[in-house]
Amino acid sequence: MTQHRRDHGYEKADDEDDVLEWVDQVMATVADEVRRRRKELGWSAQDLADKCEEIGHPIPRNVIANMESGRRSNLPLVDVMVLAKALNTPPICLIYPVGYVDDVQRLPLQHPTSALNALHWFTGEDTELGADDDMLRYFRAHHAAEEQLQSARRDEEYARYHAETAPNADRKAEALRAQARAAEAADDAESRLRRIRAFIREEGVTPPFLWPDLAAAIDSPGTDPDITEENDL
Repeated sequence: MTQHRRDHGYEKADDEDDVLEWVDQVMATVADEVRRRRKELGWSAQDLADKCEEIGHPIPRNVIANMESGRRSNLPLVDVMVLAKALNTPPICLIYPVGYVDDVQRLPLQHPTSALNALHWFTGEDTELGADDDMLRYFRAHHAAEEQLQSARRDEEYARYHAETAPNADRKAEALRAQARAAEAADDAESRLRRIRAFIREEGVTPPFLWPDLAAAIDSPGTDPDITEENDL
């Protein structure tokens, strides 16, 4: 089916044809991006095949050549993953190569959107109404809170050092105020981490690993975080 650019997407002549064409477009996008990245590295198809074999999932040279030329009729997800590793890029960037393609169709029968919007949808960064994944949100919030805690602890230590080595009373007072702000930020991050980990456990899931120094502060016995509200996670 021939597609025609319109202001708000593609003109579709037939739904079944559109589904088939969408499949072809996805495969062609991946194939084009594999070829572009391979040539950018100065590799032959055999070089890429050798790299895939080193990774542990051989993809023969002729299979890669057939994919790039459009003669391959299928493209397994595992191949996309291994090709991405071999080409030193995230798999999602082979499917939605931001900056190298314009609009894409996330799914058949849908209006085109930008490659970046499609990428965010695929990775769960931009969820549609009713499609939110609580566990994904919890784990992302956990990662952010852990980074905030570590940053606040570094700031607190830095300010403590400057307070101890301050050349005069004014500089010492300034450093002590900074230390207090950092300590408060660290306390807030610790509290947030406790709540997030409690929500995760409530779902019967094991929270992410914490290094012993963090675990001692976050998972110490006797802490009972409030998990009645989760909107601020």
